[in-house]
Amino acid sequence: MQYFVVMIDYGRRGREAIVDPELTRREVVARVASGEYANISFIHEIAESSVEDITEDVLAEAALPELGLTGADLQANTFDHARDLRKHEPV
Repeated sequence: MQYFVVMIDYGRRGREAIVDPELTRREVVARVASGEYANISFIHEIAESSVEDITEDVLAEAALPELGLTGADLQANTFDHARDLRKHEPV
């Protein structure tokens, strides 16, 4: 039997271990990528009588590729920055 344990840390509210024997690795990665699992303390894969920490591997698989800024995004950022500076000018 193989299953995954995802430990989520809620800070002051405590921690929650999500254990579902029907979840596959692919489903765990999908839930991490979608943001359903956030603030993850660790992810363990339990197979037979061994436990393996796969947190780094799953987080790497779930990482979304970084997209560069387009020209329009850069121009919008410049306008937003200039507007923010005008808000804080002395009157």
